[in-house]
Amino acid sequence: MKKPALHPLNIHPTALVSPKVRLGRNTEVGPYAIIEEGVTLGDDCVVQAHAILTNNVTMGDRNLVGYGAVIGAAPQDFDHNASITSGVTIGNDNTFREHVTIHRGSKEGSLTRVGDRNLLMGGVHLGHNVSVGNRTIMANNCLLAGYVEVGDDVVLGGGSVFHQFLRVGEMCMIRGGTAWSKDIPPYTVGIIINVVCGLNAVGMRRKGISSASRADVKKAYKLLYRSGLNVEQAIEAGKSFEWSEEAGRFMSFVAHRTKRGLCSARSRTNDQAEAGE
Repeated sequence: MKKPALHPLNIHPTALVSPKVRLGRNTEVGPYAIIEEGVTLGDDCVVQAHAILTNNVTMGDRNLVGYGAVIGAAPQDFDHNASITSGVTIGNDNTFREHVTIHRGSKEGSLTRVGDRNLLMGGVHLGHNVSVGNRTIMANNCLLAGYVEVGDDVVLGGGSVFHQFLRVGEMCMIRGGTAWSKDIPPYTVGIIINVVCGLNAVGMRRKGISSASRADVKKAYKLLYRSGLNVEQAIEAGKSFEWSEEAGRFMSFVAHRTKRGLCSARSRTNDQAEAGE
């Protein structure tokens, strides 16, 4: 079958694009897509069939918005009303696959934010005021409630779900099918509900973090989870150490206490049993 001709501006004739939309160079809009007033797209973006962009979405260059994705819809928040002006801001080189949904901010002038080079697979949901860093991978059907913060280089397994207001530290790796209601420290591996089982050593090596810095992160992890100290005591004890940059970020994350609290760690006995020690 012959492919339908595109508009000279690469807009399919069945797409509905407001004349007040700002489109970058070489941006392509597929069949039956809807782009409403207030949307700005950078260069070389692709909006595939049946996708919807609405309400103050600003997107950088080379982003793919997959089939049926919805970006900028109203937040699922009882406190929100239609008179509020809020939005979604997105960086460059992101891929949002089929039926991804990203809701705009809930409060006046607030934003839901996504950085650069992220991959959100089919069915991922970002609630209002979520903040996502750079180079994250979210497998199918991950669900992030409002105000969740996700650091750089994070991997979230398929079907994992995250309570509102929690933080996921940089370079975490989270097992699929898990549920989270507490903050997850950087570089850790999450395995069951609110429990981590050690460090993402493979990810740190691939990122080029030196062996000395990795050892320092391990030292910080042990101080928090293996020393017998409570969190406040571990934070205080950590002030006497000269940490590497990465370990310093681990301790800084821990020291920034929130109402969610921190995940616990699986017992050393279980770790040793799994490793055959």
